[in-house]
Amino acid sequence: MQKIVIFDMDGTLIDSKKDITISVNYVRKTNHNLPPFNEAFIVESINKEVRNLPKLFYNTEVYEEKDRALFEKHYKEQCIQNPYLYEGIQEMLQVLHVKGVKLSVATNAPTQFAQTMLKHLHVSDMLDMIVGADKVQASKPHPAMIHKILDFYNFDALHDKAWMVGDNSKDIKSAQNAEIEAIFAVWGFSAQGEHSVIVKHPNEILDIVL
Repeated sequence: MQKIVIFDMDGTLIDSKKDITISVNYVRKTNHNLPPFNEAFIVESINKEVRNLPKLFYNTEVYEEKDRALFEKHYKEQCIQNPYLYEGIQEMLQVLHVKGVKLSVATNAPTQFAQTMLKHLHVSDMLDMIVGADKVQASKPHPAMIHKILDFYNFDALHDKAWMVGDNSKDIKSAQNAEIEAIFAVWGFSAQGEHSVIVKHPNEILDIVL
């Protein structure tokens, strides 16, 4: 029997809000001459289940190519300036890895940034797959990312076990849509969670999975 744990990245494995905020504000100032947002507003906006981020961040109805290009150019350098693993994450991943649990990441962030950040934080070697929104046709809460990862493992629902660990409703719903179990983490971007399985520290994941 395989045990597979799929993690969200931002707000679950790593705290990346400072660099995301810096890059969003850079685009706001450079392309739109708008004042900066604080980190709390950025995190709240990202975590909303239904939102129009271009409207919230840049006051445009759609994500314009000039904004996308400038954000990606700036964030490529910015993304490794301040991120850090939440307390207990590295140790939790190491225990699962040593125990033979399959580990992957499903993030709505672009894959290149996720790979860069997780490598910078020295955990990418424990991950089999890092799947960003650019690798599938629809991002979470659509189950496409989870299906892509489960297919990689040749997941058999009758014999294997899989969990999605995340910090917002999109992660939980993506797991439900993929018909796997979900774990809501409340140490990151979301201090409150609405789900039957809520963990307050990464060690609790070990108790569930092992």
